[in-house]
Amino acid sequence: MMVGLSTSSSPAHRLTITASCPMNLQYFPMDRQLCIIEIESFGYSMDHIRLSWHAGDRSVVIESDVSLPQFRVLGYNRKTIISSTSTGNYSRLLCEIMFVRSMGYYLIQIYIPSSLIVVISWVSFWLNRSATPARVSLGVTTVLTMTTLMSSTNAALPKISYVKSIDVYLGTCFVMVFASLLEYAAVGYMGKRIQMRKNRILAIQKMAEQRKTATLDHSHASQDHPDHAPKQTVRYKLHDPKAHSKGGTLENTINGRADEEAPPPIANLLPHKDINKGLNKLYGCSPSDIDKYSRIVFPVCFVCFNLMYWIIYLHISDDSTEDLILHNQEN
Repeated sequence: MMVGLSTSSSPAHRLTITASCPMNLQYFPMDRQLCIIEIESFGYSMDHIRLSWHAGDRSVVIESDVSLPQFRVLGYNRKTIISSTSTGNYSRLLCEIMFVRSMGYYLIQIYIPSSLIVVISWVSFWLNRSATPARVSLGVTTVLTMTTLMSSTNAALPKISYVKSIDVYLGTCFVMVFASLLEYAAVGYMGKRIQMRKNRILAIQKMAEQRKTATLDHSHASQDHPDHAPKQTVRYKLHDPKAHSKGGTLENTINGRADEEAPPPIANLLPHKDINKGLNKLYGCSPSDIDKYSRIVFPVCFVCFNLMYWIIYLHISDDSTEDLILHNQEN
């Protein structure tokens, strides 16, 4: 308490305050948090006391060595406002301090590892599609690793209901990794369908050769004994690999001299080059083509996503209040 000769007193108090600051984590970890400290008289209205900043811009001083583990002070702003209530008007001092979150930790611990996991998942595109254990193990491992990284990241944050900036990035990385696993499933399914079709064509060719051989043997027997050659029935049955699951078979019968009325062999109707021309493709695309396209499409999509992500979120999060006094320019 300071007492002057004019019998007026000027009280001086030093207070240490531990205050809470509600945060909006929508742009985490590229967010900026605005914390507000208010000073107001509880029992005296403006008729008795008026509060004001005595030294103007120098009324608020932030020491240069003040630092936080995850934040740095960007600047501050001070205001004098009047609060109107049912009991009267009250003078209030308001100080806004803006904090900027440091990105170094999250880049090293989250962003770079998740990006590398996505890149590792692309290795399966260069592996032989017959290497099923290697490609499946790589895909499953990357998916589980991304799941663990997402869980550990969210475990250290408050349980909030809205989507954060880091959720968008990790979610996209998870989709990319899972898509690479689905890509091999599509390649394997297409390869199986193509192999079944090849087996079916080979079965038809083999059946045609058997029919041709049986017809020639029957023709020679008829020429040796034209009057006494009994009618023969040549029956052969071959399972269709595709229709086998449905109980279907390919079956043909030649009776007597029916060889003269039998249609020409299938192998003669379909030249060998024409038969094998499209066997390695399904819907105009082969399994190797899918791997080749994926080697280009996946990296291009991920690079485009990163460009859009960093440009948009860094621009949106770069929001500061008006009349903000920067911490490094306050002197």
